[in-house]
Amino acid sequence: MIELLNDYPVQLEIPIAWGDMDAFQHVNNLVYLRHFESARMAYLECCNYAEVKEQTGVGPILRDSSIRYRIPLTYPGNVIAAARVTRIEQDRFTMQQVVYSLEHGRIAAEGEGVLVCLDYRTNQKAPVPEAYREFMLRREPIAPVLAA
Repeated sequence: MIELLNDYPVQLEIPIAWGDMDAFQHVNNLVYLRHFESARMAYLECCNYAEVKEQTGVGPILRDSSIRYRIPLTYPGNVIAAARVTRIEQDRFTMQQVVYSLEHGRIAAEGEGVLVCLDYRTNQKAPVPEAYREFMLRREPIAPVLAA
């Protein structure tokens, strides 16, 4: 395991595709966000989000996202997209994500997203589901924040 990624419980290796490149001959900035999304969805799968949403109507929605690009990537190559939760509140949680370049041995991009839990039946905010909390608190070195 790569030491820089030790604190990320969810990691997936993704190959860089030729089509990820743009006219400036490096991986397009939107591709990094797709990698973040892949890691985020892999994390949510660990929380059984589909089953929770089917049973309760509650699921996450991305409120905002930020990204900092560190190094350009090019084809061919492979990255590891990784995600962890750094904060849990009443109705939302903050997820930190990275894209790590295996070829460079460095983080190529890092970012953060805030996901709000929504009851899709009523279109209202809802508490973070217990299944999410259980996974997050079992796998992450964080303390929950209860005030919204």
